[in-house]
Amino acid sequence: MDNIIEVKNVTKTFREVKALDGVSLDFERGKIHGIIGRNGSGKTVLMKCICGFMTPASGEICVNGQRVKPSKAQENIGIIIETPGFIGGKSGLKNLLYLLALRGRKDVSVAQNAMRCLGLDPENRKPVRKYSLGMRQRLGIVQAIMEDPELLLLDEPMNGLDNQGVEDMRGLFAELRERGKTILLASHSNEDIRTLCDTVCELDHGRVAARIGEEIEG
Repeated sequence: MDNIIEVKNVTKTFREVKALDGVSLDFERGKIHGIIGRNGSGKTVLMKCICGFMTPASGEICVNGQRVKPSKAQENIGIIIETPGFIGGKSGLKNLLYLLALRGRKDVSVAQNAMRCLGLDPENRKPVRKYSLGMRQRLGIVQAIMEDPELLLLDEPMNGLDNQGVEDMRGLFAELRERGKTILLASHSNEDIRTLCDTVCELDHGRVAARIGEEIEG
């Protein structure tokens, strides 16, 4: 099995509370993996540890065979964790160009094409602070996919989207899987999990409560 992510006995503690308690998981390349659980179960903390935003108290996480180091930016990963943050006074396109510039890229067409793919007009000069919640969420997904990463970490990516937006995103994520991308999808929506995911991991109080394999029952 070709695993893109390996989580080995990871624990993360906040004061005396274990947000993650000896979690060991692996995620196969080229699939959509669902992560479910109640609020406070550890879903977001796990994703933050995988991408290097947080440092585990113990254990090890490897992405593409390389140990995750919090001080080093993870390459080839697209991320939405919690509410996407943008510069409110700038347009969607200018926000994306700013992010690309931080990574040493100046290819305007990368941002423009990704916006069009998600139903956003790159010529729209409306500042992001005037975007609806759904538009902000679409823009967040744009910034996650625009550089064509091989791995996506998506924490509640459907938040704020209307029914058509949800269907559009499901279609996009399925298409990305067909192109060999790997997606970790944290969601409260049973329909998203049932429709999209090849495997499902349930977290409860920071521990792996259940793991469902290749076939997801509806």
